[in-house]
Amino acid sequence: MAKRDLIILPDPLLRTVSKPVKAVDQATRKLMDDMLETMYEAPGIGLAAVQIGVPRRVVVIDISKEGEEKQPLFLVNPEVTWSSPEESDYEEGCLSIPEFFDMVTRPKEVTVHYLDRQGEAKEMQCSGVLATCVQHEIDHLNGVLFIDYISKLKRDRVVKKFTKAQKLARSGA
Repeated sequence: MAKRDLIILPDPLLRTVSKPVKAVDQATRKLMDDMLETMYEAPGIGLAAVQIGVPRRVVVIDISKEGEEKQPLFLVNPEVTWSSPEESDYEEGCLSIPEFFDMVTRPKEVTVHYLDRQGEAKEMQCSGVLATCVQHEIDHLNGVLFIDYISKLKRDRVVKKFTKAQKLARSGA
């Protein structure tokens, strides 16, 4: 396993639609292991491959709390096949948009189809934080960021702040 660098807003790669994985092979499992290490070290509860510069439809999630046994989930080519009409609000953040959080409304429950770490087709019912996290990460695979759900004014401010920080970092200031 190896920790990878996170792609940070305003990197245009974050708006890339990720390509499907043809087969869950050793290279895909190595990618998932690297993603898991990167996510745990950040720390975060979910990570899409595009966030480490690999635009493939791979997600890792672990919503276990600190002190609990780790329960990593590996989702390859995940797809939401059902969403509940009821919605819930959750304060979201993103490893690619560090230190910014805002309330996002999403379906309260979802069903997701995916391939697991062994390439087996699976289906999972998600609710609560897991439902939010799954939807957030699948959005990444489609080039959508959680800031797309907030007001244009707030979104523009966030993008401007990160663009300015990137320019300052490049100039060495």
